[in-house]
Amino acid sequence: MPKVYSARWVLPITSPAINNGAVVVDDPIIVAVGSRADILADFPEASHEDFGNAAIIPGLINAHSHLELTVMRGFLESEEQDFFAWLWKLTTARLQMTDEDLFVSAACGAVEAARAGITCLGDASSLAAHSLRALAEVGLRAIVYQESFGPDPSLAAEAVGKLRLQLDSIRPLQTDLLTAGVSPHSPYTVSAPQLERISRLAIDENLPVMMHAAESRAEQQLLDDGSGPFAYGLKLRGIAWQPPGTSSARYLHDHGVLNTKPLLAHCVNVDDDDLQLIKNAGAGIAHCPKSNAKLRHGRAPFARFVTQGLNVGLGSDSVASNNVCDILEEARFANLLSRSGPDFGLSSEAGHPQTEVCATDTLYAATFGGARAMGLDHIVGALQTRMAADLTIVRLDGAHQQPVRDPHDALVFCSSGKDVVLTVVGGREVYRRGQITTVDEESLRGKLEDTRRKLDDD
Repeated sequence: MPKVYSARWVLPITSPAINNGAVVVDDPIIVAVGSRADILADFPEASHEDFGNAAIIPGLINAHSHLELTVMRGFLESEEQDFFAWLWKLTTARLQMTDEDLFVSAACGAVEAARAGITCLGDASSLAAHSLRALAEVGLRAIVYQESFGPDPSLAAEAVGKLRLQLDSIRPLQTDLLTAGVSPHSPYTVSAPQLERISRLAIDENLPVMMHAAESRAEQQLLDDGSGPFAYGLKLRGIAWQPPGTSSARYLHDHGVLNTKPLLAHCVNVDDDDLQLIKNAGAGIAHCPKSNAKLRHGRAPFARFVTQGLNVGLGSDSVASNNVCDILEEARFANLLSRSGPDFGLSSEAGHPQTEVCATDTLYAATFGGARAMGLDHIVGALQTRMAADLTIVRLDGAHQQPVRDPHDALVFCSSGKDVVLTVVGGREVYRRGQITTVDEESLRGKLEDTRRKLDDD
């Protein structure tokens, strides 16, 4: 039987806000969106729940996460001033985690996401099977990208062979909600021949692609002139590196990655030419402002992503570099940070007047923009008939939100995941008023503590 959810506001995102609106869900799709009065008249037999002073929005989309690293929240704080050391400690600790440790960590991350109204994620995983299993149990939608590493060009064929075997093992775990993809990790961890082989594989087998790109100064130093900590790391391993003297975006273009229409995480160090390359390719960007700031990578030009019409969503990155998985909080930070000074390579001094984004733009990035960046905008990201019944209800009656005049402003500037009261994925309620409805959260938290103690002791 259809169910009607109503509230003071319904924000379809791709159409104007509805005052005193309602959404009709009939598993697993949305069958109607409109005014409460019209919906109740058209669906008199449907069950109805009114959430009062709240906003019904499309499920929030976290376009870039690493759920398997949830156990490392606060684990790497002392390494944050040295990104190379930060990555080394993270990688070493992850190798010490068992299959069950990785599952529990990913499951706790998925629980945190559901509590914050996130219904869909673009999750990068070293062993994607565990993240797929965790997301399936919690009941979220995702593309899980199996990571591939290999900076030594002589081992490119072997690395891609391993990736093929991993894909064979995770394809059976795909469902209507979960899709497997691939992630050549970054320009500094994957050789050019391996990038080309993975790009060809992705195109031939229609696989979604995600890659970290233009994230740090160290990455740009490596590409510019072969200097910096990443170059030094390759030298220590005896891996020859010939710097291409290009930007990350140009490098990915030259080696076929942009042909896959990838999702590019970060894109901090980009200029107008890079953005045009990305836009022309139909690629997406996962903007991770809090992680970028915490790791001192700088500020990506979010306002220019928006004004130039790129496919841009918001990502939390891992809680090892952010500390929380909360896209409403990420939206506020993204909006405010975009007003704080000149963009990298795009300053007003270079002839580019600074632009600002409004709350409506930012909420769009947190929902439909993220869906576009991930290539899922035909399924999720908006409250439209025949789209998946992924929705989030956020209370707007808190003291910290009053008085509410514009729901977009209230959601972006006053609200966080703590204000979410309901998370629905494909018509199934996975979180309701303080309770995860799908898994034993208390048991998972206990296991997470056990894993963390093991990492702390090593």
